[in-house]
Amino acid sequence: MTDAPKPGRHLLDELLWVHEHIRHDLAICEELARRVADGLAPEEVRAEIRSLQTNGPLWKLRVHCLYYCRFVHAHHNLEDIAIFPGLRAHDAALAPVVDKLEADHRSVSDQLDEVEAAADALLAEDAVDARARVATALGELAAGLLAHLTYEEEAIGPTILEWEGWPLRT
Repeated sequence: MTDAPKPGRHLLDELLWVHEHIRHDLAICEELARRVADGLAPEEVRAEIRSLQTNGPLWKLRVHCLYYCRFVHAHHNLEDIAIFPGLRAHDAALAPVVDKLEADHRSVSDQLDEVEAAADALLAEDAVDARARVATALGELAAGLLAHLTYEEEAIGPTILEWEGWPLRT
């Protein structure tokens, strides 16, 4: 006889699945940013993406990175309205954890906005400073976002495992 899974296993698995996609896509953005910062010639970028039938040498950075930024914004907004109120209602002792997670979301939001601005600047002018700005912005995003994801999983995972379903706002 096997132990029945915790009631919220599917909820936590969904959160972890989204986080894994965020981590995967962030690695793609970081790698491309490194290559751009290292001076990958626009002609080489163009050659790599020609098979994708796209326009412009920096399309790949724009599509992956900026779409990624929007996705993370949406994910965090969903957590703010669909999960965090339920955590507060479930256990008042989690209030400091939720406060930190919400602060992390604001910080990551600012970092995502900087990534978007840096990518736009690089599209406007392919210059050394613009390339460095993209690489720096993505590095700061990676550090902040990866730490946030790990903290969130560890801090709220055990509580989510006990939930029967998505919490209702209270």
